[in-house]
Amino acid sequence: MSKKFFGGARARALGLASTGLLVTGLAAAMPTAQAAEEPTGPTTYDSGRYVVLLREAPAASYAGDDSRYPATRPTEGGAFRADSRASTQYRRHLEREQDRLAREVGTEVLSSFTVASNGFVAELSADEALDLATDRRVLLVAKDVKREMDTWETPDSLGLTGRRGAWKESGNRKKAGAGTVVGILDSGYWPESPSFAGKQLTSAPQTKWDITMSGDGSTRMEKADGGVFNGACETGEGMPDPICNTKVVGARYYSEAFEEDIATTDTEKAETEFLSARDGDGHGTHTASTAAGALVRDVSVEGRDFGKLSGMAPGAALAIYKVCWEDTDPNSGGCYTSASLDAIDDAVADGVDSINYSISGATDTVVDAVEVAFEGAAEAGVFIAASAGNSGPDASTVAHNSPWLTTVASTTHVNFENTLVLGDGQKFAGASIAGTKIPRTPLVDAKDVALEGADPAEAELCAADTLDPALAEGLIVVCKRGVYARVDKSAEVARAGGVASVLVNPSENSLDADFHVIPTIHVDEVAGEAVYAYLESAGDDAAARFALGNRTDKTTPLPQVSGFSSRGPAVANESDILKPDIAAPGSSVLAAVAPPTNSDRDYDLYSGTSMAAPHIAGLAAFMQGLHPDWTPQEIQSAMMTTAKPTRDSEGAKSTDALAQGAGIVNPKKFLDPGWFISSSAREWRGFLTGQGLDTGVPALAPTELNLPSIAQGQVAGSASFTRTLQSSMKGTWNVRVDMPGFTAEAPATLVAGRVGDIEELPVTFTRTDAPLGEFAFGKIVLSGPTKLRIPVALRPVSVKAPLSAEGTGTEGSTDVTITPAQDGELEVVAKGLAKAMTLDSAVEGGQQVLSDCIEVPEGVDHARFDLDAVDDTADLDLFVYAAESCDPSTIYALAGQSATGSADERVDLTAPAPGAYYYEIDGYAAGEAGSPIEFVMDTFLVTPEGEGDLSVSPNPVLTTANEETTFEVSWTGLEAGTRYLGLLEYAGALAPTVLEVDTTE
Repeated sequence: MSKKFFGGARARALGLASTGLLVTGLAAAMPTAQAAEEPTGPTTYDSGRYVVLLREAPAASYAGDDSRYPATRPTEGGAFRADSRASTQYRRHLEREQDRLAREVGTEVLSSFTVASNGFVAELSADEALDLATDRRVLLVAKDVKREMDTWETPDSLGLTGRRGAWKESGNRKKAGAGTVVGILDSGYWPESPSFAGKQLTSAPQTKWDITMSGDGSTRMEKADGGVFNGACETGEGMPDPICNTKVVGARYYSEAFEEDIATTDTEKAETEFLSARDGDGHGTHTASTAAGALVRDVSVEGRDFGKLSGMAPGAALAIYKVCWEDTDPNSGGCYTSASLDAIDDAVADGVDSINYSISGATDTVVDAVEVAFEGAAEAGVFIAASAGNSGPDASTVAHNSPWLTTVASTTHVNFENTLVLGDGQKFAGASIAGTKIPRTPLVDAKDVALEGADPAEAELCAADTLDPALAEGLIVVCKRGVYARVDKSAEVARAGGVASVLVNPSENSLDADFHVIPTIHVDEVAGEAVYAYLESAGDDAAARFALGNRTDKTTPLPQVSGFSSRGPAVANESDILKPDIAAPGSSVLAAVAPPTNSDRDYDLYSGTSMAAPHIAGLAAFMQGLHPDWTPQEIQSAMMTTAKPTRDSEGAKSTDALAQGAGIVNPKKFLDPGWFISSSAREWRGFLTGQGLDTGVPALAPTELNLPSIAQGQVAGSASFTRTLQSSMKGTWNVRVDMPGFTAEAPATLVAGRVGDIEELPVTFTRTDAPLGEFAFGKIVLSGPTKLRIPVALRPVSVKAPLSAEGTGTEGSTDVTITPAQDGELEVVAKGLAKAMTLDSAVEGGQQVLSDCIEVPEGVDHARFDLDAVDDTADLDLFVYAAESCDPSTIYALAGQSATGSADERVDLTAPAPGAYYYEIDGYAAGEAGSPIEFVMDTFLVTPEGEGDLSVSPNPVLTTANEETTFEVSWTGLEAGTRYLGLLEYAGALAPTVLEVDTTE
């Protein structure tokens, strides 16, 4: 069973959708500056740093015009190979020509571009710039405009740096996290990166922590908490000798499942992959360096200077656990559950202090092997940070909903912005790293410059080899976001001769500054509508220009929750645990990468909750270095209760706890919280029992967990909670509850007479006018020697009812217990039962099967598509599509999907629109039983009238406010050997109870 991985986005059948990825932006292609200054008068030059682009074709578009060098551009249907012999020879030729031209004018090449553009960066005097600008070999000369980079770096934005920064607590930046080890479960690391520099380990102890390595690669490090890390520096492909150092003290890899897959399928190991701890993707390198990368000075990417760069805990050591792999099939590879479990075991046994897990997880349950393993790790005293997921801004998409780990949302932290100015004067700021202006240039919709015979929908997305160079050359091309990597779209525009591109969000999502091959501005869905409207009205006269910086009259607020960041309420736990827990920078984060898969860059900008989570893992190590006696849950509490609200799109403080959790982490405050609110291992085991995994501890409701947040998915009238706090200092704190739509009862003060005092904080919320069925957000504020904020999210309903109920037999009944919000009578409407339409079949591993047409008539209240793999170790995914007719070619939308790492998947559609539907089953990975993967697929269409004479007794149900009451639902005359589905609806309730009746037993 495999987890979905950040790499290899799987474009679904018919090009309709792609699975949610842990990274929303893949590694970008090589950028360049394009176009000269705007024609506002004679072009003048002064001394400075310039980008010089040459007329000779770059390798990606070179057609073989010079008889000395064969063509290097990709063949039709092929891919560009920068590492081919022809490309290598031609790129060396370009570099020689660049050096020759630079020497002719008396300068030298500082940085060279040879793949998607042919040019270089150089320091030029005014005369040198003018000489080059008038040279026929030169396409353009443009000033390399630099922005102020003092606020781009995430440590700066989080308040870690400076005289009053949090790092001063540990003496200096380099010591932050010293004596701790951060475990990274990911795709490995690139050992040559300066972010992982350190002294080579030997048997002689090094540093204050007496770090050693024996001849067999076993490592040892004494830690700040008095413990010892005992790891391993394993050898393998690309790492023939143990190369651990004082920064990276462990490097393990777990390839068994991956190797078995490639040995038993048609796939092969990707050329850039290594059967070792060496990173074949870049993702693991990025997360590791974000968490605890060493301080690196004078970082420069594609000619842009970024200054100093480090992880959150530069003084901490790293232990790498490679669990994620890439093969040649974009539909397979990934992060195997078995690998993750082995790695978690080793990490805990080795003695890591914190773990980063930027890998997806289940959204609808915590009864998951990896989640449970992390519970054991947390019990062992390991702090775990996990990414929330990249399926935002849709609700209920958050993953990793366990209380023992810290689930991290993503925020913006810097505005890499330029401005798109349309020909009619409209201005739109968008994400862009480009450093040169683009003068007024014709603007065109990508689908209007499509190659003859190309699918217009694919051309609109700027898919590879869809644009016609005869039509696109010299233009700014508008591409729609989706399906394909953002940087691949600009690369296609560049291939077709376009000078710049505009990337448009078709719906609400993040804006990401990537290193594109040509200047690109990424705009939101509002600007996108205006761009398309302008294109339609202006016709052939449509034009635009790029201005540097934000030239609109509106400043983009910081930080905001990233559009892609998955939101609550959590489906798991019936939304009774607030997830995500906290937010950290995750949009356009600069960190180390693996050069071979990142256009030969050492550092690159990535976006995703994968980038946010290691900020928290690294900050946890920073805290552990200063407070080695703090437990993981005390660290979580300190982070959450001192976090700051993010901003909404208008710049106001956000109250949306389902997006930001407690808010963005605030290192300036989390070292002295005043109080801890911590859950215990016994609570977790009781919680697991309540979730259906019997641990031997009595069941505990999610709302009874002692968490530094409060949430309840169904509040029928009122709800009471108690939080137990332990003081970290003496003092008196005033208690204030701010909960719009509710009244609240709470003590006026909390008093700690000494460090370690334990006090209870009981709070009761009673609804006044909060809208039914919608979450209300508020906070409990403790003000005294310190200020703490406990986020609250409550959803009032007329009745609290279970989401599901089960029964068996052709004739029978079951009891349903509800909690009403008021006294009186409550009518229950029973709908169904609907008999399952069952398909027993199989799918080959790595393949997909599309169903026959399913016609949904008028009046269907609920449709369920329920997929059950016979082999529970396999991994199937389920996608449901809407179509215009019972012809697969008319599929036009993704109606629902379930693509977790489990064998079984389910899609529920509430009141689906009538029409034609299809489902697709993806054999993502075979299990122990091998391929083909057998499955049972049940489809239910619930209508008001059904089978089984479904009835409720008594009906109406007599109710007393806030007291549980039970009614009976019964059925008769069902057919044996199948399954049925029905609904129990309540007026004013959040959702119905779905009744499942199984007559196969």
